[in-house]
Amino acid sequence: MFARGPISVHRQLGPVRSPKPYVTASQLIIFTLFAVFLVVFVLWRRARLAIAMMALLLFWLLSAGWLTAPLLALVQHGASSYPPPRFGERTVIVVLGAGTSNDVHGVLVPKPDALPRIATAASLYARCKQQARHCEVIISGGNPQGHAAAEADNYAPYLLRAQVAREDVVLENTSRTTYENAEHVARILRSERYDSLILVTSAYHMPRALMDFHRFGLTPDPVASNMRVAKCGILPRRPNLASANIALHELIGMAQFYVYRALGWF
Repeated sequence: MFARGPISVHRQLGPVRSPKPYVTASQLIIFTLFAVFLVVFVLWRRARLAIAMMALLLFWLLSAGWLTAPLLALVQHGASSYPPPRFGERTVIVVLGAGTSNDVHGVLVPKPDALPRIATAASLYARCKQQARHCEVIISGGNPQGHAAAEADNYAPYLLRAQVAREDVVLENTSRTTYENAEHVARILRSERYDSLILVTSAYHMPRALMDFHRFGLTPDPVASNMRVAKCGILPRRPNLASANIALHELIGMAQFYVYRALGWF
């Protein structure tokens, strides 16, 4: 569904389907590798100690940040040197979803990485209004997690509170993947006239997002809302493991893009 116009904090624009949980290609690959590791560990008795030590070493390198840091550097390469975005007479700002979660009170809220994306989009909108005749923000994000509302619907009130005008907000709330983000945004833009397109997402997500947007003939100016940083040390840190998972997800997603394109699947 593509919705435009008045948005209320307490009212959702139109019905949103709650899709069944799905497994991404990167999750499937990681699960398969873990399953292979378990099979090898069970069947190869003589090497169990060596396999266990290697697994512990890998876990420590990731959780202590020493392997996570280069993984993040790989997926976030060049993010700090993106040129400033261009504001045309008719500017469209696209902000990509980063998921939702329930807070301690059970209220559905944007995930932490989504908040800087929303703030960056609002800041760009304010700058745009000072320079351009028409400024529009497209929030792209469906409901892959099967929560009470789509990402786009959940994020919209935050943009409104940041002084983004209701009539300048467009909700794309059906996409479940980055590829679908690009596909559905391209569908919206076919019926619009614009001379400047800006893409807002996290630094680690930008390379894969640009690949998908270019696939649909869109060449937006990239604006990275935030970067992830690994804290290297001796003790394991849960945030480092989370960052490692994100970096691996992006790397697998980019590899998947090239494989699918080589196979002619898109």
